[in-house]
Amino acid sequence: MSDQLTLAAETRDRVGKGASRALRRDGRVPAVIYGLNKEPTSVHLEEKALMKALMTGHFMNSVVMVNGVRTLPKDVAFHPVTDRPIHVDFLRIGEHSTVTVAVPIVFTDEDDAPGIKKGKGVLNITRHEIELVVDASDIPSEISISLAGMEIGDSIHISDVTLPKGATPAIDDRDFAIATIVPPTVPTVEDEELEAEVAEAQAAEAASDEEPVVEPNDDHNDDDKITPQKKD
Repeated sequence: MSDQLTLAAETRDRVGKGASRALRRDGRVPAVIYGLNKEPTSVHLEEKALMKALMTGHFMNSVVMVNGVRTLPKDVAFHPVTDRPIHVDFLRIGEHSTVTVAVPIVFTDEDDAPGIKKGKGVLNITRHEIELVVDASDIPSEISISLAGMEIGDSIHISDVTLPKGATPAIDDRDFAIATIVPPTVPTVEDEELEAEVAEAQAAEAASDEEPVVEPNDDHNDDDKITPQKKD
């Protein structure tokens, strides 16, 4: 189960771009809390505390208590250049609300997969997380999937995964794939020829860089040369 996080917040008296910029200059991050048929509440958080929560790696699938209000993070906007958080959306939830969260997948027992260990196959992951519908009080921090016994060509579908009690996939209309063990990539003749051409070009370029370069002498031109005169 994901750990419960706690963040302190202060109510925002003013909203809008100008007010938000002023908050960010003071090391605060604007946020909004909505849901449960209540009016949205505009607040702001300390950026350092928010960053610490984000660094846990499970912020988006954790219950976050914001000033005593039980919430679930729904969106975090980041600055396109600095990657600093600039806004957060929190959804109010009840203690046993049914919520949809994206839970990360962790693959284990790779050394016990013959297709990878002996066949030198490659694990091709098509989904790094699964969206689950769960009780807010029992959100898993991760889903563990064992690769033991898997051979090249074997696939893992959602039907092969043992989910926590009470959890169901948000996508329930198909048995979607999560990962497949694929054969190792074998270089073709064309690949080898291309690599040889690239190596040859790089060698020629390196050799040309080593040739001495004679810099022109700009101090004198041909008219400045002194021609010795013959004596009569």
